[in-house]
Amino acid sequence: MDSEKGSEPNWYVLRTQLKRERLATANLRRLEGVEVFLPRLRYQKTTRRGRVWWVEPLFPGYLLAKFSHLELSRAVTYTAGVSRIVTFGDDTPAVPDQFVEDLQAEMARHQTDDEEIVVNWKVEVGDEVELGEGPFKGMEGRVVEVRPGAERVSLLLEFLGESKPVEVSLYSLILANPDIPEGWKGD
Repeated sequence: MDSEKGSEPNWYVLRTQLKRERLATANLRRLEGVEVFLPRLRYQKTTRRGRVWWVEPLFPGYLLAKFSHLELSRAVTYTAGVSRIVTFGDDTPAVPDQFVEDLQAEMARHQTDDEEIVVNWKVEVGDEVELGEGPFKGMEGRVVEVRPGAERVSLLLEFLGESKPVEVSLYSLILANPDIPEGWKGD
């Protein structure tokens, strides 16, 4: 059965307006007969302002919505924040229910808030990292000690022709490996 002609609710991918995923989600949730899923990642990032928490969609510019295409496609398309329903030519493919259920289950295992996963930094002794802030910004070094309780690491930095140990904040590292949940890695 062609997914465009079905009156049964199916999951579809929606393209949102630039940086309007949360607005589109909130407006779609007001429509009767529409279920919305917007998985997000929450992580700390080093910026010029220092360490800040960022929340970004897992799929930037897209969200998943379950609705009857026959009955609600026009209302969904014209919802504030939604750009369009993703199509391939004349075909509007439905996302398999099992995929969405698996993604929701994975999110539920890791979330601390509504549809968010907190991604923690994982730094180990021997990792090569770059500093993103402070007087040594841009310098690269090797981790020699990790103190997670204090959120500090000791690095060996090469400067003035020698290797010198330096202690810095864990969050000043910009090339550390994030702790990505199993099954999400591109392996």
